[in-house]
Amino acid sequence: MNEAACGARGAGAIVPPPDPVPGLVGVLGGMGPLATLDFLHKVLAATPARRDQDHVPMIVSSIPQVPDRTAAFRGEGESPLPALLACGERLAAAGVGLVVLPCNTAHLWFDALQSALGLPMLHLADAALAELARRAPGARVGLLATDATLASGLYLNRPSVHPLQHRPHWVLPTAPEMVDWVMPGIAAVKAGAPELGRDLLLKAAQALQRRGAEALLLGCTELPLVLDEAGLGLPVIDATDALARAVVAWSQAQRAAAPTDVVAA
Repeated sequence: MNEAACGARGAGAIVPPPDPVPGLVGVLGGMGPLATLDFLHKVLAATPARRDQDHVPMIVSSIPQVPDRTAAFRGEGESPLPALLACGERLAAAGVGLVVLPCNTAHLWFDALQSALGLPMLHLADAALAELARRAPGARVGLLATDATLASGLYLNRPSVHPLQHRPHWVLPTAPEMVDWVMPGIAAVKAGAPELGRDLLLKAAQALQRRGAEALLLGCTELPLVLDEAGLGLPVIDATDALARAVVAWSQAQRAAAPTDVVAA
């Protein structure tokens, strides 16, 4: 896979760098494609816009052929990092000032990717945990995510964004719940079977509620496609939505600080 997922690097004629676009965001998506579309919709919904020009400028890389992140974490497949880096370099060459990954499990390679690209990146878990601290401080929090996200400690061991922020009291799925409901539910959403995915994931969410979860954090970008607060009856933290709002805030700040002639250009 490596560079083939986004095309070989360094091929063809040298292209001059584009004129800078203030607040330009690079979305490194495709993991999966529907979750990427959901993220874009949430960026639009979070933007206070009265005209086209008020929206967040974005360049989107949606390459589904990035190797499976969970399989790579298990040691059962190739690393996605070369493909992620190839996609990220294309975004960097297009002049983006920020890169975001609307995929939780891909954040297992976040540090290596950010170091190689040399560009600012927003961490999805940081955005979600900040939203959790705002909406459900001190709550017992059910966490639904892929087994790789859970086993890696991406959320469980993430340092607090704020030094005074309390660590969540996590309520986690059991191993049978992961095998029977969570992973098959995520796979069903990816396979275009949202009704099946919703039924399976709702069982997992309700099991967490029965064990005392007072809020639910959706730590996989397929989950908010089929689960929501209205259907669960408790506060739901949507990591995709939290990242979208962080992107809007970053882009607006960049555009507000840019010289008028650059913004107009």
